[in-house]
Amino acid sequence: MKPSSEPRRIVILDTGREWGGGTNSLLELLKRINREKFKFGAIFYRNYPKGTESDIRRELEKLGVEFFLVPRRKLPPKVKIFKEFCRAGAFWLGPFRKDLLFFFDSYFRIQPQAGDIARILRDFRADLLYMNNQPASNLEGILAAERVGIPAILHCRIAKRVPRIAIRKTNARVQKVICVSRGLRDFYVSQGLRADLCTVIYNGIDLSLRPREGREALRKRWGLPPEDFVLGTVCSLVKRKRVQDLLEAAYLVQRRTSVPIKILIVGDGPERKKLEALSQRLGFSSRTLFAGFQSDPLSFIQAMDLFVFPSEKEGFPRVLLEAMLLGKPVIAARIPGPSELVKDGETGFLVEPRQPEALARAIMKLLQDRELAQTMGEKGRKRVEQFDIRHYVSGVSRVFEEVLNCSTSS
Repeated sequence: MKPSSEPRRIVILDTGREWGGGTNSLLELLKRINREKFKFGAIFYRNYPKGTESDIRRELEKLGVEFFLVPRRKLPPKVKIFKEFCRAGAFWLGPFRKDLLFFFDSYFRIQPQAGDIARILRDFRADLLYMNNQPASNLEGILAAERVGIPAILHCRIAKRVPRIAIRKTNARVQKVICVSRGLRDFYVSQGLRADLCTVIYNGIDLSLRPREGREALRKRWGLPPEDFVLGTVCSLVKRKRVQDLLEAAYLVQRRTSVPIKILIVGDGPERKKLEALSQRLGFSSRTLFAGFQSDPLSFIQAMDLFVFPSEKEGFPRVLLEAMLLGKPVIAARIPGPSELVKDGETGFLVEPRQPEALARAIMKLLQDRELAQTMGEKGRKRVEQFDIRHYVSGVSRVFEEVLNCSTSS
């Protein structure tokens, strides 16, 4: 047993492939958590970049976190071919088809990967494994913690369907599941996750954050005249973010108003080329700015007149907190997470996902009533005060201590 004065050793497992809101939340936690109580190491499968200026390894090492790069294991070529054959042809298996496909991943990738993680846990003398993702992408972590005999915590940030075996392992081997919203907790409980394992800790934001660049300066630099009404979003350009709905809604709005509309899209990802092509087909390419990944998204949000977030699947997006902190009215999809933050008709509007027409109507209301837009932005700024980053850090710290104390006493 460690002396009480020695910090407890926690290993973070993050299986993500790119920089996102979960990355920012993790870094904000590590900047503020009591390092006299906790010492951290971090396992990543990929040293993903932070734009062109840095990467996750450098950012963690700045914070004194030991970084372990563990390449993600892949299926052997023959196994992969057979798996794809089963995926395409084994419909007769019905609901068991997914279990069969999962078997290939489990035996040939997940189990060996768990061995890689377990070795690091032993070498680091870890007391706890903290997984910064949802159960389906962290089964190897759960297995590794089980092999080493230490407790494990999952921090779920997005709603994703989970294989039954992952639910069973989570229920049996994970000591606590942190969900970033009530909707996310309800989603996982509906899939069979034990309700008593789950606790809700909302993402938080540093209320003192400010943009590095002024609104007028950035708009001038990016060719956005004062008379332009700028719709914008900040996100990874992946399918579930539904950025195409923003483009289609903006096209509909421009047909109904003489006010010049511009779209500012901050972020990068595999859907970028398709989105650029859609903008071209809509005849909107000259009005759409793809800014790519930006390390200072707040300056870009400040340059927007309205923040639009049409994503169809979320947990509790930090970027909405950032937009509201800057006093921007927001429009988001009516899904778990955003619907707990945005007060419909008060701090912005909620619309049904995958509905560009509904999105366009909400945009038109705020375009035509600037006083309403300003009032919503002010109320949003006030609401964000409930999500101070200090509440987030203290909540996660409390869970760490509870799980570690239970482990010690048992």
